[in-house]
Amino acid sequence: MNMASLLLRRGLSTSSVYRTLFCNASFGASICIHTSSRHFSSSTGTVKIDFTDLTRPHTWYPVARRRKRNVILHVGPTNSGKTYSALKRLELSSSGVYCGPLRLLAWEVAKRLNKANVPCDLITGQEKEIVDGARHKAVTVEMADVSSNYECAVIDEIQMIGCRSRGFSFTRALLGIPADELHLCGDAAAVPLIQEILSVTGDNIEVQFYDRLSPLVPLKTPLRSFSDIRTGDCFVTFSRHKIYKLKKKIEDDGRHLCSVVYGSLPPETRTRQATMFNDESSEFDVLVASDAIGMGLNLNISRIIFSEMEKFDGLEMRPLSVPEIKQIAGRAGRYGSKFPVGEVTCLDAKDLPLIHSSLNCPSPIIESAGLFPTFDLLYMYSRSHLNCGLCQILEEFVENAKLSANYFIANCEEMLKVAAVLDELPISLHDKYLFCISPADMNDEILSQGLTQFAHTYAKNRIVRLKEIFTPGTLKVPKTQAELKELESIHKVLELYVWLSFRLDDSFPDRDLAASQKSICGMLIEDFLERLGFQKPIPKRLKQIR
Repeated sequence: MNMASLLLRRGLSTSSVYRTLFCNASFGASICIHTSSRHFSSSTGTVKIDFTDLTRPHTWYPVARRRKRNVILHVGPTNSGKTYSALKRLELSSSGVYCGPLRLLAWEVAKRLNKANVPCDLITGQEKEIVDGARHKAVTVEMADVSSNYECAVIDEIQMIGCRSRGFSFTRALLGIPADELHLCGDAAAVPLIQEILSVTGDNIEVQFYDRLSPLVPLKTPLRSFSDIRTGDCFVTFSRHKIYKLKKKIEDDGRHLCSVVYGSLPPETRTRQATMFNDESSEFDVLVASDAIGMGLNLNISRIIFSEMEKFDGLEMRPLSVPEIKQIAGRAGRYGSKFPVGEVTCLDAKDLPLIHSSLNCPSPIIESAGLFPTFDLLYMYSRSHLNCGLCQILEEFVENAKLSANYFIANCEEMLKVAAVLDELPISLHDKYLFCISPADMNDEILSQGLTQFAHTYAKNRIVRLKEIFTPGTLKVPKTQAELKELESIHKVLELYVWLSFRLDDSFPDRDLAASQKSICGMLIEDFLERLGFQKPIPKRLKQIR
């Protein structure tokens, strides 16, 4: 079965999707120029407002500015207890919010607080689990509420404020959450920038430094042979193909079974794979993973083994950065696990100097934070650009945006791609913006078709029934890596439907059906990983005593 065909019922071929996309994108072309400001009359005369002036983003959040916050930075390497300290304070507060970069982290914190008899809601882009009497929330950072007051708030992995694509969400949470105490957890490289950004907010700032709780040892030699693999090893590589190739090579030896973790796997599947690896009674005793293990999963890793030291970042192959190496390597030797000392090595001896130098030096200081205009700003700007579509509005706004030295405009290439498709449709600017900020990767052919079809159906009928583009009951266990990749994309399409249903509830009424089909996708992917991958039964008599 070609699963991509499930998404082609409306007659939108892949080629037409991409013709639409690239004929309208005109990223490098000239665009119609209008004034970027408007004039308003007042009793004192005409007031000129420049909506592209983003030099004072702290003024966007009046609720937070009305209180004097105590900001505590918990900074240190991985496995240093910094987040644990912040979460203890959150647990003891009368009300609070945890903001994490991943759904897995939000799930973990919500589960922890509820287990400690602190009722806590879980709110991410794809789910809302409301607990009776809850005054705490665990959310993904994009879902942070900047209008509600809290006694305590925690923002995890605050160094991601410098991320080119998602940094603006961390900036929004940092500047906008109204809390008596705001705890920031992450790398010390973010401290100077945060101190500078908050120098105009009137907040009190305190920095607490943490040391790693267990040793992390970079080895002097690479892995000599695959016969030297042992329980608790984690191989790191950066593509699905390489992950399964490594998995096959390790399992062909007949002494180990491998769990796998990478970004395209559904979060639930990643969690189950991690659970199997952590379970001492399981025969899955080696992990093969991408940098998706860098945060969000508690893993009992003894030794990190880099199979390569470069990755494709969407544009080009590039060497791993110092922060990336430190984040991944730091997963070895988790405090409290059965491996009290973490080790780090590689497959190729020429990569050892980079590992050693990265682990022995601080991360480069983060120089600027991500920023992106709110919808209100874009809407006001659009009133002077009535004949321009959202793609042109976004493109011109970004080109003309005025920033202070502490900020950069987030990479909006994906938004521009989506906007180029949507500008042909008769839907409001607000709804176009909503589709643009949805979790859609236009480089994923199936996902881009799903988003395009959702948008076309919404524009035509204002009601999008899932069965119009997807037939429940047609999903099957994949038999090849190509079919696995397609099923992972189908899962993302179903996630997109759920995401849209939380924002356009009446127009996307099949949330429960989409969620159930999404769960089936996860189970089928798990079935492939457990039964139809490269795994082979290990004769007990051949397994080494470890």
